[in-house]
Amino acid sequence: MSQVIEMLRFDVARADHEQWLDVERRVWTGFLRTVPGFLRKETWIDDDDPDAVTVVIWWESLAHWRAVTAEQCAAVDQEMGEWFRPCTMRSWRVERAD
Repeated sequence: MSQVIEMLRFDVARADHEQWLDVERRVWTGFLRTVPGFLRKETWIDDDDPDAVTVVIWWESLAHWRAVTAEQCAAVDQEMGEWFRPCTMRSWRVERAD
């Protein structure tokens, strides 16, 4: 069973980073900590694009990641309120970790 890396890219105005990051941490990280198979989460700021925020989430397996339902995601997104931002998503399977 391979770990899965989920990478989400958000457009968040630089001036809003602090508030958005606080809400995102409280809402999304709070939810993820309750989900079986969630391993960790990092938030990256792009030095070349100050309005880009990348959230990287490690999952124990593809099955764990896919167990999170669209309904759960929609409910958590709704909790973000005015701070909700759409994102683009990519994912990778960890083939080897040397």
